[in-house]
Amino acid sequence: MTTRRSFLKFGVGGALALAAGGALYRGLQHGAPDRFNLDAAGRELLTAVVPALLGPALPSAPAARQQAIQANVERVKVAIAGLPLAAQGELQDLFGLLALAPTRRLLAGLPAWRDATPTQLEEFLQGWRLHRFAQLRAGYQALHDLVIGSWYADPSSWAAIGYPGPMPELAA
Repeated sequence: MTTRRSFLKFGVGGALALAAGGALYRGLQHGAPDRFNLDAAGRELLTAVVPALLGPALPSAPAARQQAIQANVERVKVAIAGLPLAAQGELQDLFGLLALAPTRRLLAGLPAWRDATPTQLEEFLQGWRLHRFAQLRAGYQALHDLVIGSWYADPSSWAAIGYPGPMPELAA
């Protein structure tokens, strides 16, 4: 049986572990960058999350699917570069926490992004989407909005949803 005291100890221990993980990540990165830097770990995260968020919107042919995923990862990088520096810093922290194995296991329940099954990724995203902590819900919203927004910012995805594009008067 869990007592109130053990629950509080666990909560404090978890908070300290997250703080230590964030400090370790920043230390390994030689200080916080001025701008968001999509490193290999961030690309691995996005490569795993993009198919889970876009689902059937992606092409079904394996080569075309992989190409579409990588193109969307690049568009997410460009979208993040257009955000204010404060927002870029918050995203850098989110990607950093999800890159470190201990915090990824604690927050997402996944050992590695490349080894996660589609079901595990959907459970992770759904768990964050409906989580009782606002910070995790905000993390989900950030990932969701960046991936979906970047996908539909590409004119080649418009036909699938019946969007003809901007009015000619506005496009010029």
